[in-house]
Amino acid sequence: MNPNMYVRWAIRIVIIVALALAPFLLNTFRLSLLSEILILGLAAVSLSVLVGVTGLPSLGHAAFYGLGGYAAGLLSVHATDSAILGLLVAAVVGIIFAIPAGWLSVRTTGIVFLMLSLAFAELLFSLSQSLRWLTGGSDGLAGIRNPVLLPGIELSTVPSRYYYIAAVVVVVYIMVRRFVDSPFGHALSGINSNALRMDALGYNVSHYRRVAYSVAGVVGAVAGALNVQNARFVAPENFGFMTSAFLLVMVILGGVKRLHGALAGAAILVVARDELSSRFDSWELGLGLILVLVIYFLPGGVASIVERIAAPFKKRREPRATPLGTDESVVSR
Repeated sequence: MNPNMYVRWAIRIVIIVALALAPFLLNTFRLSLLSEILILGLAAVSLSVLVGVTGLPSLGHAAFYGLGGYAAGLLSVHATDSAILGLLVAAVVGIIFAIPAGWLSVRTTGIVFLMLSLAFAELLFSLSQSLRWLTGGSDGLAGIRNPVLLPGIELSTVPSRYYYIAAVVVVVYIMVRRFVDSPFGHALSGINSNALRMDALGYNVSHYRRVAYSVAGVVGAVAGALNVQNARFVAPENFGFMTSAFLLVMVILGGVKRLHGALAGAAILVVARDELSSRFDSWELGLGLILVLVIYFLPGGVASIVERIAAPFKKRREPRATPLGTDESVVSR
């Protein structure tokens, strides 16, 4: 097994054990903060599918995050408080929006795609403010109930909601990971590297980008639903520019080319916001300094630290090259 894999599996085991033990080690506030990290991390993972895997920089990914949140919130207010059904409805709403939006957006790339994505998010932001009879306007949607996992199992406490969120995030992340590592995901990476060459090889570039856009939209909507089920509140700010910008910063902090880096980026941003805001008036300044340092010293993001840790072991285990046709046992003597 590649030395990098040993390090990665060790980190995965440590993370899983830490997630399982978190309610016993953290107070209620810190556990709520961890839940927020997981939710925003999943939203950042969905954005990473676009930015890092497919090469489509988006500054309006909050559109899916907000849609999923309002879908789950409206379902809870007017129909059922089922947690699983809320996720499913959010996913359906996400794909319904992603299909036409993706059809229009993926025909462009670069700055044009970025501006189109921002325009979609701002459109939804305006609609969420103007449709007060549906969304509650700028006051937000009220009356969202505690989610119910199964009949008689209400997620009314912070630890119960945390375990539910952690389980959903882990399962969805594994699904996204499998998608990225599949032949389809490898084709997306090829399109990211050289779209013209992939088109010449017979790949339908627009189709691949539309599918990636839809997958990112569904996962982003699921993250938005989790946020509403956890906070029991949703407002137009879920569609806002700052939400999209923060998600993009998470991807950059963690590592654009590394899917798991989005989770690390979310942890850095949420912890930095919490710690800096309690000490300084302008915590965004501190976040900006952190971002500059990461870009300068870790251009591959904080997730690249794993590769740096494994690098010495890899060099140590690499077989020594010997001249062609030379018996290594003779050389050693």
